[in-house]
Amino acid sequence: MTESLLEISDLRVAFGEVTAVDGVDLTIAPGERIAVVGASGSGKSTLAQSIIGLLPGTGEITGGSVRWRGEDITHAGEKRLRGLRGKEIGLVPQDPMSNLNPVTRVGRQVSETLVAHGLYRGRAAQQRAIELLGEAGLPEPQRRARQYPHEFSGGMRQRVLIAIGLSCRPSLLIADEPTSALDVTVQRQILDHLDKLTRELGTALLLVTHDLGLAAERADRVLVMSDGKIVESGSARAVLTDPQEDYTRRLVAAAPARIAPLRALADPATEEAAQLDTENAAAANSGIAEVDTAPEETAQSDSKGVVAKEAPVLEVSHLTKEYRIRGRGGVLRAVDDVSFTIARGRTTAIVGESGSGKTTTARMILGLIPASSGTVRLDGSDIVGLRGDRLRAARQAMQPVFQDPYSSLDPMWTVERLIAEPLRAFGTGDRSVLRARVAELLDQVALPAALTHRYPHELSGGQRQRVAIARALAIEPRLVVCDEPVSALDVLVQSQILALLSDLQERLGVSYLFISHDLAVVQALAHDVIVMRDGKAVEQGPADQILTAPTDPYTRRLLDAIPGASIIEASPSEALRSA
Repeated sequence: MTESLLEISDLRVAFGEVTAVDGVDLTIAPGERIAVVGASGSGKSTLAQSIIGLLPGTGEITGGSVRWRGEDITHAGEKRLRGLRGKEIGLVPQDPMSNLNPVTRVGRQVSETLVAHGLYRGRAAQQRAIELLGEAGLPEPQRRARQYPHEFSGGMRQRVLIAIGLSCRPSLLIADEPTSALDVTVQRQILDHLDKLTRELGTALLLVTHDLGLAAERADRVLVMSDGKIVESGSARAVLTDPQEDYTRRLVAAAPARIAPLRALADPATEEAAQLDTENAAAANSGIAEVDTAPEETAQSDSKGVVAKEAPVLEVSHLTKEYRIRGRGGVLRAVDDVSFTIARGRTTAIVGESGSGKTTTARMILGLIPASSGTVRLDGSDIVGLRGDRLRAARQAMQPVFQDPYSSLDPMWTVERLIAEPLRAFGTGDRSVLRARVAELLDQVALPAALTHRYPHELSGGQRQRVAIARALAIEPRLVVCDEPVSALDVLVQSQILALLSDLQERLGVSYLFISHDLAVVQALAHDVIVMRDGKAVEQGPADQILTAPTDPYTRRLLDAIPGASIIEASPSEALRSA
């Protein structure tokens, strides 16, 4: 029999009186790929951290054992653990921006690991770092090695972490949510490259993720964790298409609906249905085009055939943003002649790869960066180039919800103060009025009043995002710009936040501009979709039509890159029938 690399037996980890990992058993063989899935707080990251002695704060192993190649390292000293980290057990952490030193060149950060383990020194270490960056898929690695993390995209920073994690050719690589904030095509590139490198090196992989599709596609075996325990395990296909435990069924049921038609074109009945949907959408659109509308009005039809005819909340026309390229001259056109409208009470989603221009478009609309040309009309008034009180008034009608609620909420402020911040900024009422409004907003986003005096670090990720949504709604905006608001959340919390946004839209009539790289999320929420590539809108239209029968090859590639869709959709009725 092949000797196991890692053997975990009855492992227990606690933070004070709170048990985070409760009696976990796990064995990893050389070259094996294992995925650990579960909701936030299930203990999956704590399990990974305990293996290499990186438990934060008061965390400690209170029972069980961790054995590496037969050696008990459960309570190994720091010197021994440092010898293991990087050299024998590599790590790719979740957030590349917070895990890379912002003031140190990228090449040096890669070479530091090589030097620390005595593998290379001096120029040889620098040259090897360049080679590793090239192996990780970075173009022009010699030039990139001299740059800083802020000059890289999210996908490029993740490649740097992969280069560091595999630099010493470890026998086991722990990848903790390595692609959670990346768009689907970059995610696929990163994971394909990670697969290629680990297979070539014979490296075992422990993948920690909340993405069920990713787990199904990339792992030989899946472990499902809940409340610190492994509640189900088995092959990826068996666990995710025929779950035996209620908790696993809930995880599968909470995953956003995958785009089935493209995934089942081999089924003539499905293909025929998709074609019929496309024809119906085209017929509906042609019918709408014949409606006589005033120039300032828009008429749109949603998937239920309901036609909205009124002036749009937002009209974007020929919006362009150019940046001058330092050192090399020339101009980079980050957003190139983009036009679209958003009707009242509707959601328009912008999707595309990292660097496609979707976030830049949102920031110009919010007035956070100036547009090079074009117009942005809010309720009929052009807001491009506004200053002072006029810009302030425009911003009162538009509010943002950012991707990471922890970094967008002041850690020193209570929930009450955070939600009341825009009310104070716009001089809305006295203290009693503010408190009443905060209580009303907490109720709207389904948060208990008991959280009023808590701080962000005392909340879960989903609760923090609800606070961010409540803050955005405080001054009753007509448009909320959501920039990747659920990308860092597990599927259960993600499902709750999407349901909340949909419910708020129905009750309050608010419009959303929804920026996302997750097309499954977009399908669940958006009425209309704009697909961006290299700053241009390559395709736009009703969500049902764009996501089931795209006309542009780029959109098809985005859909094809959705991880694990084919496996999850293989038997959705079986997975959900008993949920």
